Parts: sequence; structure tokens; C-alpha cells
Amino acid sequence: MKKILQKRIVRKFLWSLFALFAIILLLDNVILPWYVSSPKEKVPDVVGKNQDEAVKLLESLDMQPVIGDTTYDEKLPAGSIIFQRPRAGEIVKEGRRVYLFVSGGEPLVYVPELIGKSVRDAKFSLERLGLKLGDVDQEPSSYPKDMIYDQQFAQGTPVKKGESVNVTVSIGQVQTGSIEVPDLIGKSLTEAEAILADSSLKVGKINYQPSFSLLPNTILDQYPSKGNKVNPGDAIDLFVTKTASENEIKEE
Repeated sequence: MKKILQKRIVRKFLWSLFALFAIILLLDNVILPWYVSSPKEKVPDVVGKNQDEAVKLLESLDMQPVIGDTTYDEKLPAGSIIFQRPRAGEIVKEGRRVYLFVSGGEPLVYVPELIGKSVRDAKFSLERLGLKLGDVDQEPSSYPKDMIYDQQFAQGTPVKKGESVNVTVSIGQVQTGSIEVPDLIGKSLTEAEAILADSSLKVGKINYQPSFSLLPNTILDQYPSKGNKVNPGDAIDLFVTKTASENEIKEE
């Protein structure tokens, strides 16, 4: 029995030794010579080139371009290669992957909501984002005097830093009407609608504002204010309370 086991161990050892020898021969005579003698190329400099141009150049040299992350950069236009790996001048094998990182151009910011703000507050909101207050036009409107009621770019529009945003400010409404605006402050929205209907007026734009003390749908302010003269069928803008959200409570 011992002799049989010894023969099996010797046989396994010999087979393992033979396999190792075969692998060494394969590496030495086939794989390593192929690797050493395989064609090599010098990585071209594609930084600053357009993405499509860089890809075509690398593919013409039997390299594999791989598009990586997009990075904002003011110096290079959008779509240009801002960085490559391996770097230009390195010697690599054919088929080597070359990673390309593309410029997204100048960083963008999103225009804030300016309607309902004063010029001073709007200027602060824009400058905080790296934007500028542009032309300030003054026009008559149903909005309160000195309130911004229109802006060049809508809220959320992506623009480049340093961009100017024009606004239009209300100088109030020219009073030529025959109906005196009733006092709606402190009343509920339902009551205000009924009072306006009785005066041949209607509800205009409703601006909801969070409140921590008043019931929802309570009139905080109105425009035009009470006592102003308007025409039959004119709209009265209302500033109405709403329940404050959790985020608004935290900010408060």
C-alpha cells in the first residue's frame, strides 16, 4: 500500500514538474517574444483638440480612445480635450487605451427668481451667484411700485458666470378708474373673492407666502391697495398665506 501511494505522489510530482517546464518554454519562446516585438506607438498630444478630432487621430494610430469625465474650464471651449492619460510622448503598445477628459466650457449658474423682489435684493441675489444686474426698465403695471415684475431670463435658466440679467420694475398703476379698491387685508381668500365680485372686480395674480402665525389663505397684502381707483373688471393681485414647509421652518 505504501509503495502504491509513493508511486502516485512521484507521478503527480513529475506531471507538475513537466507542466511548469512547458509553461516556462511557452513564456520564453512565444508570449514574451510576441510582447517585446509587438508594434509600439508614441502617444500624440491631443490636449486642446476637439473631441472628434482627437478620437480620429488616436484610432488612426490603433489606439483606443476612452471618453472620461467632463470638467468645466474657462480656458478651453466646450468639447475640447483638457487632459489625457497616458500623456503625450509616452511609448505604448498598439491597442492601448487612451483616456480623454473633455472640457465643459465655462461653468454655468442658474438664474434665481427675481420677480417680487426689490432692485436692491435682486442685485444681491445675482451677485451671490456671480451674475450682474443689467438694465432696469421701469413700466406701469398692476404690481406694487418698485417691485420687479419681469426678468430677462426665467428662473432656472443656465447662463455663464458674469452674465447680466435685465429686469423690469413696476412704477405702479396709472389711476383712471371709477371704482375704489376695497380693503382685503386680513380677510380669507374666499371672502376677498366675494368682495371683489360685489365691486365688479376680480382676483388677479395670487402670490403665496409662508406664514408661521396666520391661517392659510389669509390676505397679507393687495395691489392696488385700498382706496385706489380702478376700472370695472380690473384684477387685484393678492399676497396670500400658505403653510410653511419644513425647509422654510428650518431656514427661519
